[in-house]
Amino acid sequence: MRIVGQIRDKRRWLAAAGVCLLAGLAVYSVFEFLTPADYETLKAGLLAPESLGVERFSGLAVFFILAAATLVSEDLTCIAAGVLAAQGKIGLSLAISSCAFGIFVGDILLFLAGRFFGRRALNNRFFNYFVSESAFERSSRWLERQGMKAVFISRFVFGLRLPLYFAAGVLKTSFRRFTLYFSAAVAIWTPILVGATSLLGAEVVKNSLFNRSLWLGILVFAAAAFFGVRLVQQLLTWKGRRILLGRIKRRFIWEFWSIRVFYLPVVVYVLWLMVRRRSLTVFSCANPAIPASGFAGESKAAILDGLGRSAAAQPFSLKYLLLRDDQAAAERLQAATDFMNAGGLSFPVVVKPDVGERGTGVVIAKDPAKLEKAVADAKGDLILQEFAPGVETSVFYCRYPDDERGRIFSITEKRFPTVAGDGRRTLEELILADPRAVCLAAKYLERSADRLETVPGAGEIVPIVDIGTHSRGAIFRDGGWMKTPALEETIDRICRGFEGFYFGRFDIRAGSFEEFAAGENFRIVELNGVTSESTNIYDPRYSLFAAYRILFSQWRIAFEIGAANRRRGVRPASLAELIGLALGRPARRPETVLQDAECA
Repeated sequence: MRIVGQIRDKRRWLAAAGVCLLAGLAVYSVFEFLTPADYETLKAGLLAPESLGVERFSGLAVFFILAAATLVSEDLTCIAAGVLAAQGKIGLSLAISSCAFGIFVGDILLFLAGRFFGRRALNNRFFNYFVSESAFERSSRWLERQGMKAVFISRFVFGLRLPLYFAAGVLKTSFRRFTLYFSAAVAIWTPILVGATSLLGAEVVKNSLFNRSLWLGILVFAAAAFFGVRLVQQLLTWKGRRILLGRIKRRFIWEFWSIRVFYLPVVVYVLWLMVRRRSLTVFSCANPAIPASGFAGESKAAILDGLGRSAAAQPFSLKYLLLRDDQAAAERLQAATDFMNAGGLSFPVVVKPDVGERGTGVVIAKDPAKLEKAVADAKGDLILQEFAPGVETSVFYCRYPDDERGRIFSITEKRFPTVAGDGRRTLEELILADPRAVCLAAKYLERSADRLETVPGAGEIVPIVDIGTHSRGAIFRDGGWMKTPALEETIDRICRGFEGFYFGRFDIRAGSFEEFAAGENFRIVELNGVTSESTNIYDPRYSLFAAYRILFSQWRIAFEIGAANRRRGVRPASLAELIGLALGRPARRPETVLQDAECA
């Protein structure tokens, strides 16, 4: 068996060398067919770029230069070749044949990469940038279902060709049949793209608008042609049209805006509060028990440790274990297994980064294999936490230091989106057909990649998100209806037991919303500090201005509590410390912060 393994390894290395040799020959051929006059043209062009013209190269040199360029970008090269033909610098037949040859070679290389490297190539970070594992899995299933028809169609649909051709190699598809089908697709696609570009480009060349700046016209046309091709490819399929619709809707629905764009007015308001309070960092006094009050980089485990010292919080706590980064993966996995056995925990369990935000890196491990993968893939300290079933909510709490009691600022009712099966459409089609889910189609499709081809039965309800984070696709509603004296008293008692905590948001799981409103049968998943959001703002019923009004009020209170604590002797974090935290520097331990507060 050892000898067989060595032989296989040698075959892989030989295959790698063969693929590299083919790629090298493609590049070498460009220089091999350059004539002495071509070299002189290149030399002159390097010294004076404006003198470099394609018409000064030999036809064979142009052929191989364009063919090699398709290995970088097929569409851009085809468009460039069409523009050159429109200008009369090369013949249309040369433009089409050179691009077709380059595309043919590139597709062969992609197929061979799949054939000889197999799935192992997906572990390479550089290769994974072009072909993700989820895209490979979807393409593999499509190829197995549709056969060579999929190879032909993928040439005309944006985003399908790379993963599908690679999958064809991995699945040991017949090389002869593969070559036949993709060659037919190339023979149809290349003349259409190059010919259409040449035809339209000729009109641009003739247009008087660009007479004084021909190159400007050509650049504008080439850019328009490139994006036009992408648009047409996307519009060719129902899936492409739905994904495009989702992107358009995200531009107009503020709930889905980029956090960097959405928070710009909030940043301006916070700057105004800094000027008004004559301090850039006074808000970092809001929670003396948490480093920098939870501005960034705080340890979730440290916060849970502090919260656990509150006797009132213990009945509502979940079991958890901190897995250190300095432990080997096998040690962390063994520690996790021992912890589960000792605590009587069963699957599922939650694995998440000790330092993180917006649900990044959170995994619900439903079996030992997924737990092992989550632990092995994670970087940095990890938390293994007991899983709490049921509904999920968020509670934003605040208390001024001089007040005996605090209050609930807001409650968020979290809903996990679902789709209803009809017995005909696949899960992927159901997600894309949903008017809201289509806005986050990329996230939903990625999370459900291993079951997209399944067909749910008629009336079957299929959850597509199991983590209550808005950025991961959960639906948020204002849960003010759950605010009762009983709940407020329970939350206030928990928070007053955590000395040094005045302002932040709890993420909570409960048996039901009604039980939670009664202050019963809930578990605290985590507690976030001063930069946590009042997440009820994401209720679709709220306008953009209503959301900003809530956030402005939240930050005003944070500054007021911080100022009150500073008067009581709490030392604010320095600006350098906050900048360091924002850049990823580890936060100080809470004990250090409390000592500072006591000494101040």
